[in-house]
Amino acid sequence: MDSHRGGWIEIIAGGMFSGKSEELIRRLRRAVIARQRVQVFKPLIDDRFATDEVVSRDERRLKAVSIGTSAELRARVEIGVQVVGIDEIQFFDNGVVDVCMQLADAGIRVIAAGLDQDYMRRPFGPMPALLAVAEEVSKMHAVCVRCRGAAHYSQRVSGGNAQVEVGDTSYEARCRGCYERYTAEAEEDLAVQLTIPQPVS
Repeated sequence: MDSHRGGWIEIIAGGMFSGKSEELIRRLRRAVIARQRVQVFKPLIDDRFATDEVVSRDERRLKAVSIGTSAELRARVEIGVQVVGIDEIQFFDNGVVDVCMQLADAGIRVIAAGLDQDYMRRPFGPMPALLAVAEEVSKMHAVCVRCRGAAHYSQRVSGGNAQVEVGDTSYEARCRGCYERYTAEAEEDLAVQLTIPQPVS
């Protein structure tokens, strides 16, 4: 949608392993080739591959600024920037929706990538609102590790029950048919067990 005049919002959504960061980098590189001024942001929490780069699983890289909040993102946008890229946008607070709207209203093209659902298939953070206000939404799909069909879900296979658990080894790409609800196994508390009175025979 490069024919737009002024600002707009593009969201690249999908599950893990679907190529969201790869697509984000591809679009941002096209903007750089077109000699547009580009600035890229990522959340501090995502330090899997690098702290100062957006890195795709096929090793494509783009320099990025790591930030903690949407307010910090807004404050770090430089004067004259034409394109703002944001990776893993689901990890930001809900204020990022207003920031994206402000940037687009100011004539900036905003391209953001993120998980639209968590491992429980629930809408993830600010993503529902971002999908609603975006001019363009691209749904990316991975390959299901079980049946090789189109996978849209991030299946958790290890770890706890927290919504945010950064790391690739805890997840698999699964389709709707192969998705299974995940619940972490609670560790038995031996100290409590030892205090339970034993029945007298």
